[in-house]
Amino acid sequence: QVQLVESGGGLVQPGGSLRLSCATSGFNFGDYWMFWIRQAPRKGLEWVASIDKTGELTLHSDSVTGRFTISRDNAKGLLYLQMNGLKSEDTATYFCAKDPRRHLGPTVLAARKEGKYEFDYLGQGTEVTVSS
Repeated sequence: QVQLVESGGGLVQPGGSLRLSCATSGFNFGDYWMFWIRQAPRKGLEWVASIDKTGELTLHSDSVTGRFTISRDNAKGLLYLQMNGLKSEDTATYFCAKDPRRHLGPTVLAARKEGKYEFDYLGQGTEVTVSS
């Protein structure tokens, strides 16, 4: 049974930092791309960041580039999102998501490198509120 469990959210002042974690189980974590996605109140899902199987390739959305960093620890099955310089517009529920594809063909790999994502499992989310 695949499980994704996020933690680390909370209330933080503008300019502050948080580190989100996603504990995974039920699948071979190191075989899959992983993603962070967020959903602000009354809005749809927004892609935040992607990381390839080894952690060597990372991509971040324009809105978080330079402030957020995605990383992973394959030995522990953990996905992270370090968030610095938080802004009010970062207020959202943050989800980690698992790529449904273990093996990526050239077309899908190219799409992943452009920030395209798809998922088969999503965690329950952790709330981040940025407010003074």
